[in-house]
Amino acid sequence: MRDRWKAALIAAAALSIPLAAEAQTGAQTGTSDDRMTETQDRVADQNDGDVPWDLLGLLGLAGLLGLRRPSDNDGYTDDPV
Repeated sequence: MRDRWKAALIAAAALSIPLAAEAQTGAQTGTSDDRMTETQDRVADQNDGDVPWDLLGLLGLAGLLGLRRPSDNDGYTDDPV
């Protein structure tokens, strides 16, 4: 049950990131002499070449799950510290 909540929270956070970025960039208008900021330049570039690196990083993070120690807790007693 707890794993479902974690998965739902992670999915909600991942889906809210693009919405927050759009809201932020929509409010920005540039500097006083109409030059683009670095963030606006990156957003305008829309380089989608980062997808393989994002997937590689996600795979690496998933690999960290193997480092968890197994629990001998049967669910009826407290887990020792």
